[in-house]
Amino acid sequence: MEQQQEQEDYYEYPSPYQQPAFRDSKADLLDKIRPDEIVELTRNKLMGKELNENGSWIINPELRGNAISALGAHDIANLVLCVANPSTSISKLEDKEIRRRAYSLMDTAIKMILANWKKYNITNTAQIWYVADIVYSITFIVMKQADAEGIRKMIIGTRSESHHIMNTENQKKSFWRRS
Repeated sequence: MEQQQEQEDYYEYPSPYQQPAFRDSKADLLDKIRPDEIVELTRNKLMGKELNENGSWIINPELRGNAISALGAHDIANLVLCVANPSTSISKLEDKEIRRRAYSLMDTAIKMILANWKKYNITNTAQIWYVADIVYSITFIVMKQADAEGIRKMIIGTRSESHHIMNTENQKKSFWRRS
């Protein structure tokens, strides 16, 4: 029994003050990866809206020429949302996969626009290419974050560093406790 107590004293567990700090830093890091924010921005911009000084979206009459309907903007934004999420950002994707997927989403957006041109308030062919370029660009850029596992490696590195710091502090405490 005494030996078990000595063994428990020797192996010190991280204090409750250290664990939340690690979890908070990891959660903060994951919370900062918010590619879905671009989807909301895109949705409003597609409808011809701009942010005013109060942070509210208002319709800009000068942007009406390229604006599409609210239904079209929501549909296109939802299409982009399937790749604009933290899971995609921390995935392991290669350039070839990224380009193929971005092109596929752009192709789907064009088909949606052509099938629903009246509901989407499409009045000229330039609007089709305008939306298609936006979809391709956003999809490509969001998915490019996952290229070479940049964000994923950063999260793993941050996690490893936090564990190393916690283990080092615990070893120092255990060393002083033994004497």
